[in-house]
Amino acid sequence: MPLTFYWYPKCGTCQKAKKWLDEHEIGYTSVHIVEETPTKEELLDLIAKSGLFAKKFFNTSGKSYREHNIKDQIKDASTEEMAALLASDGMLIKRPLVTDGKDVTVGFKEETFVEKWLGK
Repeated sequence: MPLTFYWYPKCGTCQKAKKWLDEHEIGYTSVHIVEETPTKEELLDLIAKSGLFAKKFFNTSGKSYREHNIKDQIKDASTEEMAALLASDGMLIKRPLVTDGKDVTVGFKEETFVEKWLGK
């Protein structure tokens, strides 16, 4: 199954990840994370499959995160509440978000991509 690659085209990290996938000839469908923000239900599924805490899905260095004081809003929030917040603004989601329907990676670290998407 090809990967689903949620990204923001102006994001440097997303561009690096896309280049890496292209260089390794890994098929994917790209989804603009702001124009087609994952729903709360999709995010809950991705969070569960990732094995990560929901807080790891937030783009903590982003403008939306800082301007809306998200850090305080999610301090005691449930996973459901965090997923709803993430679904409300694609710029809050750490990117790229990559999934094959079973596994999920958040952000771009080459060693993680090698392990997850090349199976090495």
